[in-house]
Amino acid sequence: MADAGGVGRALERIGREDPRLCAFVEVWHGRALAEVGRAGGLPLAGMPFAVKGRTGIRSYAARRLIAAGGVAVGSTSVPGPGMSWQTWGLGAHGRTVNPWRPDRTPGGSSAGSAVAVAADLVGLATGSDGAGSVRIPAAWCGVFGLKTTNGLLPSPDRTGLASAGVLTRSAAGAGPYLRSVLDAYEPVPAVLPVPAVFSPDLGYAEVDPEVAAVVRRAVGRLVAAGVVRLVDRACGLLDPREAWQAVRAGSPSPRAAEIRRANDAVLDALFTRTPLLLTPTTPNRPHGHDGPGGLFSTALTWAFNLSGHPAASVPAGFTADGCPVGLQLVAERGADVSLLATACAVEEALPAVRP
Repeated sequence: MADAGGVGRALERIGREDPRLCAFVEVWHGRALAEVGRAGGLPLAGMPFAVKGRTGIRSYAARRLIAAGGVAVGSTSVPGPGMSWQTWGLGAHGRTVNPWRPDRTPGGSSAGSAVAVAADLVGLATGSDGAGSVRIPAAWCGVFGLKTTNGLLPSPDRTGLASAGVLTRSAAGAGPYLRSVLDAYEPVPAVLPVPAVFSPDLGYAEVDPEVAAVVRRAVGRLVAAGVVRLVDRACGLLDPREAWQAVRAGSPSPRAAEIRRANDAVLDALFTRTPLLLTPTTPNRPHGHDGPGGLFSTALTWAFNLSGHPAASVPAGFTADGCPVGLQLVAERGADVSLLATACAVEEALPAVRP
């Protein structure tokens, strides 16, 4: 039987909380309630979810979730015109705020999706990630975010940088997403400890010392819990900024091509010998709504949009001023299911310490 109560509760919470959070652009009350009956007997049985942006309902992932019995309750905020640095989300009621720190941005561009999940308005929201657009808001809103392997799912992005993603309150909550969107889904248990390389900066990024300290403590807890076994191996990449911008602009250059080739070689060698790479998700904590200045919050994420590897952000803890910090997990191309299993084990070992 479909869960009409779940959809009703989600709509009630959205109506009550969204005027202050501004996570949604549109809310589909009548449509969502009417869809509940159709979902009976299907795998997701009326599970409410949100979609990224006004066009998100047409995405491949949304269509697969609906076919599996999910009920889309609304579309979530993305950056408004000319607002890429002022705020990472513009909802129906105004700029999207971080649930933990309303004076800070939630990250983006899957801004409203992360906020809707973090504030328990829905348990799952779709996203897309071309430079960190799922992982960054997941990190800054204290939820789980997964960027799938580039090309694994259909994407309208002709550059090949963007891939489909999902935001959920926990890694386990992303299981129904992968079961629904993949033609073949066979869950695999994580074999612990997972050999892993830890890189605090990927060899080039300037990371906020407190953000780095939170991530180091989280990695230490994972080692102590027997979830990962650190391998004494470096992961030094070239700063991918120039290469990413060249691909996005459609203006290739010899230098950009060389950066991409060199980084692919390093990552291919790493994943041949080690199944997991750990880094901070972002080099900085959530910035204010007036923007990050000259900082690139994408510094540690967009390398994997270029390389195509699946990557996830798991909550790692909080800074002293109450800002969530994410731990990024990166795996071999196509290893999305095993990456999710590892992320579940990581979350179990990292207690949810709330400020």
